[in-house]
Amino acid sequence: MIVMSVVVTAVLAGHRLIPAFGGFTAVMESLLPWLGLAVPFLLLVAAVARSRVAAAAAAVPGLVWAAMFGSTLLRKPPGGGGDLSAGTVNVGVRNSASGEAVRVVAEELDLLAAQELTPGGPAARQLNKMFKHRYTVSTVGLWSRYPISDTEPLDVGLGWPRALRAVVSTPAGDVTVYVMHLASARPGHTASRDDSLAHARRFVVADRSRRILLLGDLNTATTDRGMDGLIPPLADAQREAGDGFGFTWPASFPITRPDHILFKGMRATEARVAPATGSDHRAAVASFRL
Repeated sequence: MIVMSVVVTAVLAGHRLIPAFGGFTAVMESLLPWLGLAVPFLLLVAAVARSRVAAAAAAVPGLVWAAMFGSTLLRKPPGGGGDLSAGTVNVGVRNSASGEAVRVVAEELDLLAAQELTPGGPAARQLNKMFKHRYTVSTVGLWSRYPISDTEPLDVGLGWPRALRAVVSTPAGDVTVYVMHLASARPGHTASRDDSLAHARRFVVADRSRRILLLGDLNTATTDRGMDGLIPPLADAQREAGDGFGFTWPASFPITRPDHILFKGMRATEARVAPATGSDHRAAVASFRL
């Protein structure tokens, strides 16, 4: 048990030093908070064995986990009013109820980004009724209550555009908005996703806009080392203003958060997760003070 405690501690504290192992490490990093479940197991074994040494060893990964993630569970959202509310949802390409999914998510929002859209499908039709302004590229789209300009389709390394950039003119000022759906990943196969993350980083770093909002399904969590260079310069709305980890996938029992609202030049006042009917993702929602 002492050896296992050492291993868990080493993985938590030094996960960025572990080789990629063909993409397995990146997937592990996306699930990193769940390593905390090893701590009560180790403490239980130590109690059964009546070993103080084993109990002390088990406490070490617990302390490391608390240092890394404790504030996420104890943090209270700043609250207060916001000038802009935004959300993102992967509606699910085979979701026949996608229209209802986006209707519920978007009712009180100023902006909604959607991924896995079917052009002319139920989600797009519903959002066209709810918002005056829109811009869609392939299977991603942005709907807004405020005017959209300077639109541009983006290729994040997939060979076809599955992302976009636009400027939204809100009453409190312009916000440059990116909507992205990065490449998928699974254990041992993260190269395409890592490449699309690199493209996303380059777009954001080169952008000199005062305010930036990135909405979308990035197919990884913020604990993945691949997010370095994207966070920062951007901040994570869930981390800054959310309650808990804000897991969004899979919808039935979320264990990670591939759906993100990242920003700079604003202050996040609230972040939460919302249900999305029929999708295998839940939606991410946040409010900002400009």
